[in-house]
This record gives sequence, C-alpha cells and structure tokens, in this order.
Amino acid sequence: MRVIKENTVVEDSWQRLQATDIGQTLPQGDVIVPFRYWQEHQAELEQRPGRLGVCLDGDDNTEDVAEALSKFDLIALDFPAFKDGRGYSHARLLRERYGYRGDIRAVGDVLRDQLFFMRRCGISSFHLREDKDIDDAMNGFSDFSVSYQSAADGVPPVYKQR
Repeated sequence: MRVIKENTVVEDSWQRLQATDIGQTLPQGDVIVPFRYWQEHQAELEQRPGRLGVCLDGDDNTEDVAEALSKFDLIALDFPAFKDGRGYSHARLLRERYGYRGDIRAVGDVLRDQLFFMRRCGISSFHLREDKDIDDAMNGFSDFSVSYQSAADGVPPVYKQR
C-alpha cells in the first residue's frame, strides 16, 4: 500500500483492521486496530510482535486515547465522509493539548482538497481512497502559499511574518 508521509509517496507496512476483520488471530506485522478493540484487548495487543496503531472514529473521545499515547506508534483518524470534520479536532487535540509526536494518519474518505488543511491540523501521513491518484494528490499541499491562522503545523501565519 502506498501512502503520503512527510510530503513523499512511500510504501507502507501498516495493515488497518476493521472490527469485522478481526478474528481469533491478528496478522503478523504492523497493525492498526479500532480504538474500541484496543480498549478490550490491551494486554494481548501489547505482547504481540510488530508495531501497534489505533484508529479513532469521530465518536471516540480523544481524552480516552490520550491516557495511552506512549503505547501507539501510529494513530489513524477515520474520515468516513468528506463532510465529517471531527478528525481535524482529534488531530489538533492530539498534537497541541496532549503533545503526541508520533505519526497521525488520515484514513477513509481522504481527498486531495483536504490534504493542506489536514497537515495544518497535525496529520502527518495520508492514506487516500483507492480510486484517487496519489501522485496528483501531492499537488494539494501547494494549493495555498500562505496561512492566515496559527495551527498545529507550526507555520507562522502571514500576519506574524510582517
């Protein structure tokens, strides 16, 4: 699977599992599990080989995951539809309030038009929908040359550059 990470298209080893995909045995390697599954199976997940990621949906409480941030190599934020922006709030809270420095990944209905804004909120990697051109999506990061607000990406807004 190819993702955008640190403004580069890279091959990625993470396997995102849906609640319905999880049987008795998890696959080998790096996995992203639903947050609710992690809550119910913390001990066994921490013992398995491979890196561990967790996926938050809009209904999950950011405070609940904040208590265990050191356990996750990656936090995926599910954007189920273009109009659902709760993942942006999760990203800002994770970066600014809780100080998470690991990889925050946008998954789900991720489109080129959102990438610039997602990165400004603190999202560091992006798994685009399968029907979208990942190479063309890279152009989304340069759609805007200045920013008017402060954000989690640390880029000073234009009014502070005077």
